[in-house]
Amino acid sequence: MLFPNPGQENTAQTLAITLNAAREKEISQIVIASTAGEVALAFLPYAHEFRIVCVGHAYYFRPDVPNTMSDEVQEKIREGGMILYFGSHVLSGAERGLSSKLQGTYPVEIMAHTLRMFGPGVKVGVECAVMALDAGLIEPSPLIAVGGTGRGADTAIILTPASASRILDTKVHEILCKPSYYR
Repeated sequence: MLFPNPGQENTAQTLAITLNAAREKEISQIVIASTAGEVALAFLPYAHEFRIVCVGHAYYFRPDVPNTMSDEVQEKIREGGMILYFGSHVLSGAERGLSSKLQGTYPVEIMAHTLRMFGPGVKVGVECAVMALDAGLIEPSPLIAVGGTGRGADTAIILTPASASRILDTKVHEILCKPSYYR
């Protein structure tokens, strides 16, 4: 499915596509990106049917904001049975700090920009799945990862993640939906 535009207007349809594919392909793990919690709350009713891991922004992703997801939303997500994770972003993190300070380009950033060629949500989906695997929250088996462009969810991919130390062994099997960037 190609959405005509990127953004949160596609969240409901991305959710439906994700759930249908997970059921049809018997995939039990879903990893979602959610910065403020809206996407996580949309997926929350399904946390008892699937193992859903929500990956949020790392703490102090924005220097003046400890966390972009409120404590109240975090509590609601956890109480609903979803796993919530915050950690260093595997495709930026320390490397972005080096490149901005030293004005260079580094291999992990090249990988991130290459994945963005398919759309920001593809990069986010791969990144969040690898982060969840590194944290021991999922198994290294096929799963659906959900990301977006800005706010909301507009991309879902089926992949088998590898740990960050073996990230090039990650396999993207299928893109279920994403925005079209053709204009």
